[in-house]
Amino acid sequence: MTGTITDRILDNPVWAALTGAQRGLAERHGEAARYHRDVSPFHAMADTDDPAAWADLAALAGPGATVWMAGGTGWLPAGWTVEQQIEGVQLVDVAAETAGDPEALRLTNADVPEMLDLVARTRPGPFLARTIELGHYLGIRRDGVLVAMAGERMRLPGWSEISAVCTAPEARGQGLAGRLIRAVVAEIRARGERPMLHAAAENTGAIRLYEALGFTLRRQMLFWSARTPGAGPAAT
Repeated sequence: MTGTITDRILDNPVWAALTGAQRGLAERHGEAARYHRDVSPFHAMADTDDPAAWADLAALAGPGATVWMAGGTGWLPAGWTVEQQIEGVQLVDVAAETAGDPEALRLTNADVPEMLDLVARTRPGPFLARTIELGHYLGIRRDGVLVAMAGERMRLPGWSEISAVCTAPEARGQGLAGRLIRAVVAEIRARGERPMLHAAAENTGAIRLYEALGFTLRRQMLFWSARTPGAGPAAT
């Protein structure tokens, strides 16, 4: 761990969110939980070193299913197979800048088709049909077209994750991402919470922006997917 942020709840953020503020968007089986399938692909366990929790996760996901996790584990039980691994980082607010933005618009369910299109073109990370239900999202339009957005994903006690930060290729270089992040930070701070975020370690440009805005590296972490034991449902 780097920096001075020692809030242990940040070590297992998906579990904290799924068993806390966002439990209404979760499915749980024992010591395992996941978001509804059209909200987010992430799963979590209370303790990744607990074999019983792995059994609960397998029962929750079903045989031959792919589960996405945030945070590394030292081992996988027999029958599980790692599918993908993404080196990532977790950054937290130490002196994040805040500023309202008169051009930032509150995005709603009516904007979801455009949000999904922007995500498909820019690939900031998972964003599904109901991801907007996780938190507030702001966007900037040019000539009526959504060209940039940022919002909140995981909500855990005292913290809110900034996510889906993306700008259309034709609108880059104008500082839109930074403006939207400052506006989202202002909303989080107004609720008495602190912002945090995750990024792929290879996305050095985004990480430099976050650090310039007042975020600091807390830790490196792994985003990964694994397949549960079993063959899965037969094709129909």
